[in-house]
Amino acid sequence: MSEEQTTAAATTEDCQQETENPAQEIEGANNPEEQQEEKQAEPEAQQEEKQPEPEAQQAEKQAEPEVQQEEKQPEPQQQQQDQRPEQTDVMPKNGSAPQTEEGDPLCRFKSIPLSEFHLKQTVPVEGSDGARASPCLYKGQIIHYLEPEVRTLHDVFLRGLKASKGGPCVGWRPGPDQGFKWITYQQVLDRVQHFGSGLLLEGATADPSQFIGIFSQNRVEWKITEQACNSYSMVIVTLYDTLGPSAIEHIVKQCELQIIVVDKNPKLAVLLKGVQEGKYSIKLIVAMETIDDDNKKLADECGVKVMTFSEVEENGKANLKDFVPPKAEDLHTICYTSGTTGLPKGVMMTHRNIISNHAGVYGVGKTHFLDMGPNDVYISYLPLAHVFERLLAVQMYYLGGRVGFFQGDIKLLLSDIAELKPTVFAMVPRLINRIYDKIHAGVAGSSIKKFLLDKAHKSKLAKLKKGVVTRSSIWDSLVFKKVQNLVGGRVKFCITGAAPVSTDVLNFMRCALGVYFTEGYGQTEATAGIAISVPGDYYSGSVGTPTLSNYVKLVDVPEKNYFAKDGVGEICAKGPNIFQGYYKNEEKTKEALDEDGWLHTGDVGKWLPNGSLKIIDRKKHIFKQAQGEYIAPEKIEQVLVQSAAVGQAFVYGESLKATLIAIVIPDPEALCAWCSSKGENGSYEELCGKESVNKLILDDICALGKLRGLHSFEIPKKIHLDTELFSVENDLLTPTFKSKRPQIEAKYKEKIGELYKDVQ
Repeated sequence: MSEEQTTAAATTEDCQQETENPAQEIEGANNPEEQQEEKQAEPEAQQEEKQPEPEAQQAEKQAEPEVQQEEKQPEPQQQQQDQRPEQTDVMPKNGSAPQTEEGDPLCRFKSIPLSEFHLKQTVPVEGSDGARASPCLYKGQIIHYLEPEVRTLHDVFLRGLKASKGGPCVGWRPGPDQGFKWITYQQVLDRVQHFGSGLLLEGATADPSQFIGIFSQNRVEWKITEQACNSYSMVIVTLYDTLGPSAIEHIVKQCELQIIVVDKNPKLAVLLKGVQEGKYSIKLIVAMETIDDDNKKLADECGVKVMTFSEVEENGKANLKDFVPPKAEDLHTICYTSGTTGLPKGVMMTHRNIISNHAGVYGVGKTHFLDMGPNDVYISYLPLAHVFERLLAVQMYYLGGRVGFFQGDIKLLLSDIAELKPTVFAMVPRLINRIYDKIHAGVAGSSIKKFLLDKAHKSKLAKLKKGVVTRSSIWDSLVFKKVQNLVGGRVKFCITGAAPVSTDVLNFMRCALGVYFTEGYGQTEATAGIAISVPGDYYSGSVGTPTLSNYVKLVDVPEKNYFAKDGVGEICAKGPNIFQGYYKNEEKTKEALDEDGWLHTGDVGKWLPNGSLKIIDRKKHIFKQAQGEYIAPEKIEQVLVQSAAVGQAFVYGESLKATLIAIVIPDPEALCAWCSSKGENGSYEELCGKESVNKLILDDICALGKLRGLHSFEIPKKIHLDTELFSVENDLLTPTFKSKRPQIEAKYKEKIGELYKDVQ
C-alpha cells in the first residue's frame, strides 16, 4: 500500500523545492477583482441523460493572451468517433457496472444546492456492507465519464480543441523578464502528431505494450510527449528528479524502458551512465534541449541513439501517421509512488481510471464551486510526474482552458504567477503553512500591524461562518490585498491535498485570499481523488463528500479499537477510478486491493453527523506509549508547525516510555524576528544553539498544543533544535514532502537517546 496521499482533484502533490518568500509582495500584480458572496444554486435537481458542455465563465472576463502564431502546420487526420473500436467490455470487479446503451446511466448525476449538500453529504448504498456514496448520484450509480464521446485522454484533448474555439492551450516564459508565449490547441495537436509519428519511425509501436519514459520538469514538450502517447495508444512512465539513482534504475529495469524523453543534459548523462555501468539498456533517448558534446560521446560509447525533440518532430512531420486512439480499458500510465520506505511501486492506471476520476471530482462541483470554462487559466508547477497535477491538467484540457508552465525554478514561481495571473491555483499543505507563517511573522514586530491582521481575520471569519467567501470587504483593501496579489489577484478557486492541513490555517487562507479553498483526499491508487470538501463546510475538519466515481466504506481496525459499527474505521474505496494494481508486484497489489475490489487506504476515518468524511488517524505511523495510549505523531506534528518559530517537526515516542520528544527545525526566515520580539538576539545558528531559545520554543508549542486540544501525553516534553531542514536531497522527505520517518529516526538516534536521558 502506498503511503502517498494525493488529493481529490486530487496530492502533489510535490512542490519540487521549498518556495522562498512566498508571502512577499509582487510588484505590479493586478488588484484582485471583487468576488461576490457565495451564490446558492437553484434547488432543482438536474437529471442529465448527457452532460452539456460547460459554459464559459461569465463572472469575470479575462484578457486573453495573444496567441503567438507559428508556421502553419498541416492539420492531422483526426480519427472520428465512429471509427473508434466498440467499447462494450464488462467492467472489472473494481468497477460498478457494464456499459449499457439504454439511457447511458454511467454519466448521469444530480445537481444539489449547496445549502442541502452541507446537511447531507453522503447516503447509504443499498445492498452494500455499510458503503456510502455522494447524494448527487442518480439511483446510486457511480459515473464513469461526463460524456459518452469522451472516454479516453485522446478524446479529452479533441474536446478541448473544440471548446477552445482556436484558443491558446499551453504557454511558457522564454525568459524571466518576458511574458508568456502561447500555442493553440490545434498547434499542440499538430506537434503531437509530428512527435508521435517520429517515435513510430524510430521503432515504437502504437499499442499499449509500448512504454515511453519521460524524465522532465513541467514544460510544453512534457505535454506533447504525454499526448502523443495518449493519441497513439502508448503508455507513459514517469521519472522525476527526486527519485534518486536506485529508484530510477529500478523503474527503467522493471519497465524495460527502451525509449526515454528527457529535458536537460544532466538527466541524459544520468541515464547514459546507467547504461555504461550495465545497470540497464536503452535504445533511444530524446532530449528536449541541445545535446552537449560529452553526452554525444558517451552515447556513442554506450551504443545508445540520442536525438533532439525537434529532430523527432521534423522526421515525423515528413512521414505523418494517423492517430491510433486507445480504448478506455487500455493502460494510460504507470505512475511510481514516492513511498516513505523501500523502492517505489508502479501504479497502473487506465484511461478509464483517469476519465472516471476527473468526472467524479468535477461532477461534485460542476454547477457550483468548480464552475470553469475555456477562459480559465492554470499555473502548472506541481510535478506532472504525479497524478494530482495531471488530473488538474486534464480538467483544463477538457474545458479548453489554458495551462501556463512555470520556468522550472521554484524561486521564480511568484514571478510566473504575477505574470500569468491564474484563475485556478493548486497548493500543497507545506506551501500553505509557509505562507501562513510568513504572513504572521511579517506583523510580529509591529503591534499595529498585528492588531489590524487580527481584526481583519476575525471580521472575515464571521462572514465565513455564514458561508460567505468574499474579497470585496474593507479588510481586503486594507490588509489582504498584498496576499491576494501573491497569487495574481484573480484566483477564484484553490485546491489543496497530498497531506493534512490544519482547519484553522485553511480557514485563514480562505479569509486572506477570499476564494473557495477546497481540500481533497485520495491516493495515487485511486487515480487521485476519493473525496472532496464542499464550500460552506469550513469548520468540521472533514475532507467532504465522496467523488461521483467511487463508493466509500469504513472497515474495522480492531488493534486500535476502531469499529465500522461506530462510524469509524479504515477508509476503503471502490469504483472505476481505482487502479489496476502495482506493475509486476502481485504481493503488494493483494495488500492494497481485496478480493472484492476495495482499495484499502491505510487511513482511518469517521463519518460526521452530516455524512462527510473526516480523517482522524493512520493505521501505520502509530505507536503505543507505556501508559497504553496510542499516539499518531503526524497529527501532533501538524499542530507543532503552526508555531511561528517552527519550520519542521518530528515527533518520536517508544512503547517503553511515557513521554514524547521532538526534533524541531526552526523556520530560518522567521526565527530571528520571533526571538528578537522575546529579547533573544543572534544569528539563526546561534539562536538554535541557545538553551533559552529551546525553552521559548518548547513553551510556545506546549501552549499551542493545549490550545489546539492535544492531550498532555501528546505534547513533547523535550525538544532538540537543529538547523538542517528535512529535505528530499538529504533523503529525509519524499518527493511529496512526507517525512521519511525511519531515516529521520536513524539520523537523530543519538540525540533521541540524550533527550530521553534528560527527561528521566
